[in-house]
Amino acid sequence: MIGAGVSKRFYSIAGVQGVADLGLLASPPFNPAGLILIPGVASCGREPSEFPLLQSKIRTAAFNHAWVALLQQSSIVSPHMTPRSLALMLVVSTGLLVVTGCRKQPAVAGGADTARGGPLQVIAVPARQQPVSETVGLVGSITPNEWVEVKSETDGTVQEVGFMEGQRVEKGQLLVALDQTKLQAGLAQAEANFQLAKSTYDRAERLHGEKLVPQQDYDQAVSGLAANQATVDLTRRNLKDARLVAPFSGITGARLISPGQVIARNTTLTSVVDLDTVKIELNVPERYLSQIQNGQKLTFSVAAYPGQSFQGEVYFISPQLEISTRTALVKARVPNPDIKLRGGMFARLDLTLRLRDSALVIPEPALLHSGDSVLVYVIDGQGLVQIRPVKIGLRLAGKAEVIEGLNAGEQVIVEGIQKIAPGMPVKNAPPEKAAPYN
Repeated sequence: MIGAGVSKRFYSIAGVQGVADLGLLASPPFNPAGLILIPGVASCGREPSEFPLLQSKIRTAAFNHAWVALLQQSSIVSPHMTPRSLALMLVVSTGLLVVTGCRKQPAVAGGADTARGGPLQVIAVPARQQPVSETVGLVGSITPNEWVEVKSETDGTVQEVGFMEGQRVEKGQLLVALDQTKLQAGLAQAEANFQLAKSTYDRAERLHGEKLVPQQDYDQAVSGLAANQATVDLTRRNLKDARLVAPFSGITGARLISPGQVIARNTTLTSVVDLDTVKIELNVPERYLSQIQNGQKLTFSVAAYPGQSFQGEVYFISPQLEISTRTALVKARVPNPDIKLRGGMFARLDLTLRLRDSALVIPEPALLHSGDSVLVYVIDGQGLVQIRPVKIGLRLAGKAEVIEGLNAGEQVIVEGIQKIAPGMPVKNAPPEKAAPYN
């Protein structure tokens, strides 16, 4: 590495053209006093494009400087060799390296355009206008519009099963009937007691109006009538509960009882599911909530039907976030006329947050990242490479939206970026090579 203030000059030593680094030669242990160095020309008639090879030779010579310094301090070099001898040996070796670099190298196949200064072939595509949308992938669960377990509200024996598993039933249709014999007898007894209480009340009321019975007897008659009325109502309700009907239209689930089976109160008999419309439930992160509103469309897919998409509409956004996950429950309704979607299915959703009908898009391989900046190489009207800073918007699959820095139709280079520099002439490859980027 050449330090600050060190200069380079070309020299001719004993008729041999070469390069010496004055800074390195002037550094200890070398002392160039008395060494004859004659300014010369090191280009050897070479083209400027061939200088990198000469520079490589010079770097090799500079590396030898360090080796000579190490050799002088070791036992390999004679202690009687003076610094001037070492310096002369170094300069001559440097000149020989440069002479080697001055020789014409054989042409490399495929590099004729570059050797002659012709334009380099690259692959470039135009920046295009196209619609873009920002979506976020979410996962959710499908739930039925309505779902209920049908349970018995009273003890009894199953007398009749009025459905088949998986059958569609209408609201109010009989599902299960229990034995009503005991309940009907209980109702008859309750009604008889009620009639007796009613007669007692009527008599007590007439006598109470004539001041012939105490107030206490009248109050007991009133209370007895009310108690017997309640018993009749309760027995009638138990009799009604012995017939279980569908609470809404839907599809029945598995049958869990059989005729003749004795069941207890709260025993599950079957289930009814309404799948004409299903719901999607998903938890949306807090940072996306501002992009969601009621009535927004959702597109999702399920594993059961690969390649097919379904669409729903948001109707509920929870007013309270889940504290542990900082997410909000969002629900959407989905029409399900073919009953393809079932409760419990796993749904993959693409939630559209932003949509632009016309955005400038280029292939992602054209982007060059330099710290926080993004650059692209553009071919101008003269076929020269220009470097252009751009501002990137949405990232798409293999493409990127450009917000600032480009115009529609400008040619951006996607392949050959490593071989070019600003101002270099280039030519575009045939259109078929750019096909993968279109």
